[in-house]
Amino acid sequence: MQLSKEIKNDLRSRNSSILSFQPRTFSYLPHLSQHEDSLRPQVHLGRGRFGVTLVLGIPTVQRQKDSYLVNTVGSLLFDLSSQDKADMVIIIFVAESNMSFVKSVVQTLQKNFPDDVKSGLLEVIAPSPHFYPDFTQLKSTFGDTQDRVKWRTKQNLDYSFLMLYAQPKAIFYVQLEDDIVARPGYSKVMKSFATSVLSNEWLFLEFSQLGFIGKMFRTTDLPMIVDFFLMFHKDKPIDWLLDHILWVKVCNPEESAKQCAEQKDKLKQRYKPSQFQHVGLHSSLPGKIQKLRDKDFEKHPFFIPHGNPEANVNTSLNPYQGHTLDKAYRGQDFFWAFSPTVGDFIQIDFLTPQPVKEYLFRSGNFEASSDKFHNTTVEVLPSDVSSFVNGIAEGQIDSVFQKLSAIRLVVHSDSDMWVLLIITEHAAHCSNSKCYLK
Repeated sequence: MQLSKEIKNDLRSRNSSILSFQPRTFSYLPHLSQHEDSLRPQVHLGRGRFGVTLVLGIPTVQRQKDSYLVNTVGSLLFDLSSQDKADMVIIIFVAESNMSFVKSVVQTLQKNFPDDVKSGLLEVIAPSPHFYPDFTQLKSTFGDTQDRVKWRTKQNLDYSFLMLYAQPKAIFYVQLEDDIVARPGYSKVMKSFATSVLSNEWLFLEFSQLGFIGKMFRTTDLPMIVDFFLMFHKDKPIDWLLDHILWVKVCNPEESAKQCAEQKDKLKQRYKPSQFQHVGLHSSLPGKIQKLRDKDFEKHPFFIPHGNPEANVNTSLNPYQGHTLDKAYRGQDFFWAFSPTVGDFIQIDFLTPQPVKEYLFRSGNFEASSDKFHNTTVEVLPSDVSSFVNGIAEGQIDSVFQKLSAIRLVVHSDSDMWVLLIITEHAAHCSNSKCYLK
């Protein structure tokens, strides 16, 4: 759902009236005044996209164990339409001063999402090397270890930096993390819900119940929010600070805690089901295991039960935990296999030749978005007719090949990733002389 031009113009006019707040930033972080470029982001990928509805902010750091960033970005992009993509920006903030790591993130995203980088949908930024203060002088509070105090203080600064950079780009800002998966259709859901409550007095909308994940703010409110975060960045974790903003705004010290909670609830509106799920096990805080899961996140079905024309199916790929090609073709499951190597194949031999005029193969899904076919061709024996691009192969088949006895996928290079192939209700479904394979 698109916002009307009137709504966009109104919100953008309010954005343009916001004055610079850098002087206050220097008072909270006096070390920044020593370098004139201390608040200047280093933009490593991006085309300066502005004037969209949504900007998604994803801070990421170098983890000691698993990195979830590629799966997270893949999940966010998985089912976006071209209209959805044109109306948002996804900013990955690499919150590190290690330039080798920053460059590795850039290269990884360029390799996995070349079209989205080229279009300007994906941006990668990093802070100035002079942005962070000396973390060794922090006071321990609330019984936290020195490492945790440093971690939460840096997180406050990271979120603030990202919000400041994102603020002029869009109407709504959504805070995410680098170890989540998104529910299909999330962008339309968020824009529709935000539009429906636009006239209400809310500070943020919640599209997940976990921490800061899925919090949506009007970008016009970000200067005030960031100002508060920076004022107390050394004192408390960021989710506590956000709750304190609500308290300051609406709570009367002479009223009960229950009355305060009721007033705060008016400034935060929760949408169900949750649109984002936390999947990371290892926290960005070294040594911390994070088993958080959102119980309101509804899993999207990996496949839809269906029937297909009778066929013999065969593959050289090794299936994972019973997710076989035969079950996928018969509409009982999805096909999931270990990493393919050169020469691996999937072949469907129709018992009765089929008039396949169009086809679509889709690999990967919103939770296993990296498990895609790469450098893989579609063959209508004995000819090649297409190749997979970003996990998808689709096209038309010339009438000279009709009717088809077999169709085959062939892998032409080794892959470090597994592969997941979804066969939906349209797989080899024939109607009006057209067949669709997904």
